[in-house]
Amino acid sequence: MNKEDIQRVLQNSDYQELIATRNAYAIKLSIIMLTIYISFILLIAFAPEVLGAKLAEGSVLTVGIPVGLGVILFAIAITGVYTARANREFDTLIARVKSSLREQDNE
Repeated sequence: MNKEDIQRVLQNSDYQELIATRNAYAIKLSIIMLTIYISFILLIAFAPEVLGAKLAEGSVLTVGIPVGLGVILFAIAITGVYTARANREFDTLIARVKSSLREQDNE
């Protein structure tokens, strides 16, 4: 790709919409994930007794194990949510970008 082609892509309104939409969504999901992860770390740092509490009397499992597992599963779920939206919406926007660039080439 030469510089002119790159400029055409960067100036394409569909491409700009794709980048803006994708970045906004990625930032929102990142903030959600960071909030959960940082909350978990702060809980470990300032209230370890909460996570160290036994799940049941005589149990060897503590509250921290399912909470930690929940953080991991949430990360997997949020990745799935992003992928589903990318497949549904972002792929459509990419196709529009390609189509509009092809139309410009044919003119």
